[in-house]
Amino acid sequence: MYDIAIIGLGPAGATLARLLSPKYTVIALDRKTFGSDGFQKPCGGLLSSDAQKALAGFDMTLPKDVMVDPQIFAVKTIDLKSGLTRHYQRFYINLDRHKFDLWLESIIPHGVEVHSGSTCTAIQRTENGFTISYRENGREHTVQARYLVGADGANSIVRRTFYPHKKIRNYLSVQQWFPETHANPFYSCIFDPENTDCCSWSISKDKQFIFGGAFPKDHARERFENQKKKLEKLGFRFGEPLKTEACLVLRPSSMRDFCCGKNDVFLIGEAAGFISPSSLEGISSAINSALKLSQVLNSGKGRFNRKYRSKTFPIRLKLFFKVLKCPFMYQSFLRKLVMKSGLQTIKIIPSEAEKQMP
Repeated sequence: MYDIAIIGLGPAGATLARLLSPKYTVIALDRKTFGSDGFQKPCGGLLSSDAQKALAGFDMTLPKDVMVDPQIFAVKTIDLKSGLTRHYQRFYINLDRHKFDLWLESIIPHGVEVHSGSTCTAIQRTENGFTISYRENGREHTVQARYLVGADGANSIVRRTFYPHKKIRNYLSVQQWFPETHANPFYSCIFDPENTDCCSWSISKDKQFIFGGAFPKDHARERFENQKKKLEKLGFRFGEPLKTEACLVLRPSSMRDFCCGKNDVFLIGEAAGFISPSSLEGISSAINSALKLSQVLNSGKGRFNRKYRSKTFPIRLKLFFKVLKCPFMYQSFLRKLVMKSGLQTIKIIPSEAEKQMP
């Protein structure tokens, strides 16, 4: 019988496991392993300024081997409908997302019982808490816990089990890796309303080139390939993919979409719907929601669910403001006006070699 069971050890779950008081007995289940052949979350691997601020609040520094080349200071924004391209300054850190997740897991205190390479298969509420079933090394196991934390992302089994009515708008994120063949590495954000009402992205990373996007689930792969054909005409170089990844991604559209949990169930990170509807950035909210829950649980003063919901109100409000921001990014007419205005754009100065190119 554990005090707390955490399902998922991404940035949300790993942060919570690290911050919980040692007075609690904690078990954490996660699909990742420390090898390269285990589960890896499909992600562009850019650490936003908000996520950097969240880490800075703990006085943390990133290990060198988590970061990758190159570090890029501008995003190339492409509107395929209007034909406009603009550059905007951004302060992202380019990193290896899998190594970043493993690093966060590696600094969890030894008092937390971590089960890597395990998959939660079922959860039931009992008189004294919860019974959690999971598969590890081909065998089924069962444990009990007083409190249950869902930190298991967009397709959270915790949210699906206890809050099946929370049908948050979602997309299929498809991403491919290619050998980098572009003359100058770059990061881009692509808008293409013909194939998706969300966004796509490309990132250069350690001599590889990533292209991905969030697409409606019907014909998602066909939409993805159609967009690649469009971008090839603009000079994007793809070739044969080294690997293809896909995962579900949430995109909240109202305050009602956020689900903090109740009755000793807690949701943090993307499992709670805490992800930006404009940029799909979720690491900052994952870390911040885990911090809020750790403060509530460590206080030991009861009424945990009510206090956690209250403490996460600023997170929910900030994300709701991003919902209001979305029309200026995703409605074609408004986006065209913003991009044509040149507001906050930066001018790219070509090299002498580039000037000579036809």
